Amino acid sequence: MSQPWQPWQGKDESPSGSGRDGPAGRPWTGSHTPVARPWPAYPPPQAQPSASGMLASHADRERAVDVLRAGYGEGRLEKDEFDKRVERAYGARTVGELALLVSDLPLGPVPQPAPFTAVPRTFLPAPRPRANGKAVGAAVCGLLCVPTFGFTGIPAVILGHSARAEIERTGEGGDGLALTGLVFGWLSIAAWSILMTLLIAVGLASG
Repeated sequence: MSQPWQPWQGKDESPSGSGRDGPAGRPWTGSHTPVARPWPAYPPPQAQPSASGMLASHADRERAVDVLRAGYGEGRLEKDEFDKRVERAYGARTVGELALLVSDLPLGPVPQPAPFTAVPRTFLPAPRPRANGKAVGAAVCGLLCVPTFGFTGIPAVILGHSARAEIERTGEGGDGLALTGLVFGWLSIAAWSILMTLLIAVGLASG
């Protein structure tokens, strides 16, 4: 007695023409035992192309040409070699061909250190001249005329005139200090002169 046919099994084929077929393409074995049909083999997945074998786009070619231009601008390529590589880059079909054209170049321009150049003296700020020492002394004596009641007025005038003469000759700074000493010095001298004149006039009038 034959076993019932199952859906996962193939059909057998009998010489008597029972209408049950065996596996396609297999001869009849002479047995009524059903023969199992093998599972169909699926085709292997298509291998993905490698990065070097990938077709190059217009953007890939332009990037490669930019690298070539940077190398030529930095003096790494001669004119003839640069022209040949650019022509091959625009005619390249794959990314691998473009990679070979720029494999011995840096991926972009290399920044070069800026050479140090001295700033011309014309653009440098003018150095401040040193203040004359006598001008400083004249200003100090002039300011001391107030607390000393004018006793430092004469030194202030002497130092102020001497300082202005030296400044005009040497080009030193401090002319404003010398003028300050002169102003306070002459004011104190004038005040003392008026005071002495009044005292003399009062003495003569009383005598």
